[in-house]
Amino acid sequence: MSDLSIRQLSKSFGGVRAVNDVSFEIKRGEFLALIGPNGAGKSTCFNMINGQLPPDAGEIWFEGNKLNGRKPRDIWRLGIGRTFQVAATFNSMTVVENVQMALLSHANQIYRLWQPARAQHRERALELLAQVGMQDAADRPSRELAYGDVKRVELAIALANDPRLLLMDEPTAGMAPKERNDLIALVKRLVIERGISVLFTEHSMDVVFAFADRIIVLARGKLIADGDARSIRDNPQVQEVYFGTGKTFRAEARA
Repeated sequence: MSDLSIRQLSKSFGGVRAVNDVSFEIKRGEFLALIGPNGAGKSTCFNMINGQLPPDAGEIWFEGNKLNGRKPRDIWRLGIGRTFQVAATFNSMTVVENVQMALLSHANQIYRLWQPARAQHRERALELLAQVGMQDAADRPSRELAYGDVKRVELAIALANDPRLLLMDEPTAGMAPKERNDLIALVKRLVIERGISVLFTEHSMDVVFAFADRIIVLARGKLIADGDARSIRDNPQVQEVYFGTGKTFRAEARA
């Protein structure tokens, strides 16, 4: 069964075709990497799926619901979570309050101002923080966190709506090698435990080849390859797009 179906998706900016007739599917519980060099169209594709950009052509379907024309908050309520390349939290709040705000939004309680927000959903927020290894920092101000810990809190926030599909745009950007591998290993564990499907973009090929169930490759807006790590690593067209002739992914994959 497919969670997400992308059908002939296209988007142009002026004379530039950022995404050009792209089609792919994500199966239930699949950990799918979307890779490509800078300017390949990855973020544009993400932003169309998430409702931040309208496609010029094509269709986006999630569990039988057509996403074209829906706003990001409506897509979120359908069960699609999202993390961003640059992680951010409300620095004026504690770690647990950041997660509580996401839970309040999911429950449509943001505007119930007569009820103190910090008293609501705290237990559930602590459970989510425990799942990402941040429960001990629950009452710390978010502004004090290291960047890798902010990424973990962002993941807890993304899980607040019990997503069945998680979109992760460069989840390990700005992180050291051990941090990024630890974070993706955590996500992979949650995927298995919760049965979540994940679509993620990533520039670190060691992360992609170590953890992705399947990899799709964009270049100049077009999908040029779709397969497992070995077939993508050995694909001559993919190697040409990334490195030019004569080089391979093998050294990068061992980094």
